[in-house]
Amino acid sequence: MARKVRHSALESRSARLKLQVRRKPYPGPSLARGVSLLYRRNRTNGTWVVKASDGHGAYWTKRIADADDYADSDSKNVLTFYEAQDAAKQLARGDHGTGDNAPITLDGALTAYESDLKARSSNPYNARWPRLHLTSVLLAKPVALLTSNELRKWRDGLLTKMAPSTINRLCGCLCAALELAAQHDQRIQNKQAWDVGLAGLPDAQEARNVILSDQKVRAFVETAYALDHKLGLIVDTLAITGARPSQAVRLRVADLDAHPVRPKLSMPKSAKGGGRNRAKKKYERYSVPISVQLAAKLREGAKGRADDAPLFLQSDGTPWGDNPGQTYHRQIDKIVTAIGLDPAIVTIYALRHSSIVRMLLQNIPIRLVASLHNTSVAMIERTYSKYITEYSDDISLKALLQDEPPRGENVVVLAS
Repeated sequence: MARKVRHSALESRSARLKLQVRRKPYPGPSLARGVSLLYRRNRTNGTWVVKASDGHGAYWTKRIADADDYADSDSKNVLTFYEAQDAAKQLARGDHGTGDNAPITLDGALTAYESDLKARSSNPYNARWPRLHLTSVLLAKPVALLTSNELRKWRDGLLTKMAPSTINRLCGCLCAALELAAQHDQRIQNKQAWDVGLAGLPDAQEARNVILSDQKVRAFVETAYALDHKLGLIVDTLAITGARPSQAVRLRVADLDAHPVRPKLSMPKSAKGGGRNRAKKKYERYSVPISVQLAAKLREGAKGRADDAPLFLQSDGTPWGDNPGQTYHRQIDKIVTAIGLDPAIVTIYALRHSSIVRMLLQNIPIRLVASLHNTSVAMIERTYSKYITEYSDDISLKALLQDEPPRGENVVVLAS
């Protein structure tokens, strides 16, 4: 049987009622290392509060239940002094009284989320990214104690550093980590804290789709080759295929079909959109045509490497990794600046947007454009509607009601 700790000022109802009503809790007994019980005296039933170490030199507190000052204990919402001890130790350390079941902190939630992403063959950077912007105080705080107000202040504080749409994506990563923590710890009952505090910012869904002219795309590719031939190869491939960088870096030598007339790449799918079968999706391929010139460059660059070796390597011979943007972003900024554009506006994704619009303006069916870019028709219609309207003008013109030819005249209407 667990040892009960006595405390003359708090253990009886009559002793507690002699204390002065105040907001600050009265200190109670130490229940274990780093765990103690506090009592807040109210005009009605007082409240039991647990105080526990977060393992990082700070402490957190949480209300447990009401004290049996005026109402009898129900072993749930109203607790006696000794019942509160058990509840405090369970909340702070878990049923077994060890540190293994201590309330998970935000830092721990991100660590668990990263492990989950790796197990599902998803991008672990989604768990690392929030760490770059979270404060040490927030990272050390138990998830069960997070409030919507502090999360909202943190979110709004990012507005001076990044675009609203980027903040929404960052908050989405953090919410996923918090949801996972709540699924594995029934003590976490404050889901509303991140549903409200990390809610998406309004008017942030407009895509920042920068479309480059063909001349600028060619200049982008040429400048990349001049800066670093290995970088030039991947930039050239992105410009021609419109693939995402995260897809291109997963290409293997065997994915190149350098046919003399109809060369193509077996592009890995992005596996975007969530789901539990992401690992399977990332092994799926779809065929993307490429130019004969690019095929020749890729074949030369892959010469002597095994079929299962990465098709693209950095200049030092190492693979690009799952997050190539972390490596090449400064070089891309130099390229964008060199061709007379603003790197704060134009990113490497402009090559993908330009590829999609180029095909739309060439009257390629939207369904085919979507397939070649590993996206959906709905996404293209929502994101590139302006260009869909432009390229459809010539088609819709033929369906317009035409003036009836003059009667009584020998007029022959020629088919258009």
